[in-house]
Amino acid sequence: MNCIVVDDEYPAREELKHFISEFSSIKIEGEFDDSIKALEFIEKNKPDIVFLDINMPRLDGMALGRIVNNFEKKIIVVFITAYREHAVDAFEIEAFDYILKPYSEDRIVGTLKKLERIERDRIKVPVSKKITLRKENKLKVIDVAEICFCEAQERETVIYTSNDKYIENCSISEFQKKLPSNMFFKTHRSYIVNLDKINEIIPWFNNTYMIKIKGLSQEVPVSRNNINSFKHLMGI
Repeated sequence: MNCIVVDDEYPAREELKHFISEFSSIKIEGEFDDSIKALEFIEKNKPDIVFLDINMPRLDGMALGRIVNNFEKKIIVVFITAYREHAVDAFEIEAFDYILKPYSEDRIVGTLKKLERIERDRIKVPVSKKITLRKENKLKVIDVAEICFCEAQERETVIYTSNDKYIENCSISEFQKKLPSNMFFKTHRSYIVNLDKINEIIPWFNNTYMIKIKGLSQEVPVSRNNINSFKHLMGI
């Protein structure tokens, strides 16, 4: 799930970006102090969420929200503004939320959790979902839930279960697209872990972690870039 932040005030953008990065797994794709440039980005990239101020130069946030609401792809709009009087208009264009500045940490974190809950419900898949993997000269069909973790090795991806391993001729980013994102998390540029298979989380250097997997001896690292999202997912 990704987002952009549209606000012509730099301190406001920085504060919101901090809360998004610290308290959610939502990825920030861009920030804009100009709503016209934001619209150009939205038309081209179709982000999942737009955090939007109303009092903007050239094109005000409410007008931008109306345009976005007419896109074929449903884009979630969250207004963050100092103006109470536009709340009715905001919900007429089906805004997800209307947050008044200055907002509290509890208020914005509550909205972020609701957004993530929507995403989990949207991508929720049965645990019994199957996946086909290569094993020597055969194709084996297994439950995706059997996968413990995946590791990038040069241009291949090694998939580990509790009693076997498989090698796929693709990058780990390509293989990640085949996995339900509510079950698997990319802890590191070279590792994806099944959250249900985590047995122990060990504090490591530079405020990172190493993960122990049920039934396996190999440990999986969590990189500094992914530490905040991982801590949020695991309730740390």
